Amino acid sequence: MSVLIYAESEDGKLKKGAFEVASYAKGVADAMGSSVTAVAINATNANELGTYGVSKILNISNDALATFQAKGYAAAIAAAAKKENVEVVILSSSADSKYLAPLLGVNLEASVASNVVALPSSTSPFVVKRTAFTNKAFQETQLNTATKIVCVSSNAYGAHENTTEASLEDFTVEIAAGNVTVVSVDKATDKVSIADADTVVSGGRGLKGPENWNLIEDLAEVLGAATACSKPVSDMGWRPHGEHVGQTGKPVASNLYIAIGISGAIQHLAGINSSKVKVVINTDPEAPFFKAADYGIVGDAFEVVPKLIEKLKAFKAAS
Repeated sequence: MSVLIYAESEDGKLKKGAFEVASYAKGVADAMGSSVTAVAINATNANELGTYGVSKILNISNDALATFQAKGYAAAIAAAAKKENVEVVILSSSADSKYLAPLLGVNLEASVASNVVALPSSTSPFVVKRTAFTNKAFQETQLNTATKIVCVSSNAYGAHENTTEASLEDFTVEIAAGNVTVVSVDKATDKVSIADADTVVSGGRGLKGPENWNLIEDLAEVLGAATACSKPVSDMGWRPHGEHVGQTGKPVASNLYIAIGISGAIQHLAGINSSKVKVVINTDPEAPFFKAADYGIVGDAFEVVPKLIEKLKAFKAAS
């Protein structure tokens, strides 16, 4: 039995998370004495998965799946899983995968483990380590069904090259018409995606108004980072809701998360707690974020951030 992954793509290109999932799946397959098969939907560079340990790629080209719709994608992945008679299906922990996992669980009669952060400690029985209680604890979870679904936390495992000769096979699947119609999709094409970013620079009400957002954007540009904001900022219309991160917005699992002028409400902290290194800049030394941060600066963002940008530019110029 092989291990199956869903390799996410956007605008025809595989996402960074697809390579991390492939790397994780290769580790699982090696432990099981098996191989990795990938499902790619409307991806033009699916062959790149071979660099990360995938032996077989099922490439689906279907206009009905041109935009993400959970039921259609779940049906396609489930069909691939049944065709390959797989024991383990591995997804990322992206927003799309969080829709897909429960649908696949029902379709395949499979158990689902989300927020997985390490390779299985055992494959028989199948036991994985995952975060629990909004990332405040770890939990060992045993999956007992014949088919298991594992969702890997972003940046928890990393992408590791393991070049394998991969076969590419066109896979055709019948998809029923969906009940969701996409009217339009607006994208900020010149910005780093929050989901794929290694570094995220986020701002809160401490910025005092949308006219001061250049501080966030300038720091993000120097770091090659994505920009984000707290819920009150998006609610007030300073920034689009697509940039709102936290438990009620987009989850963040970046390598570095910088919070500027964000006090740290519990919902915000729960949504960004998977980030490896958290930095806060705030004038209030009693702000809750300082208790969760790895590094903190008590100071005025309007003084601290320009100096930080200046130092970073000087460092990059000298390196």
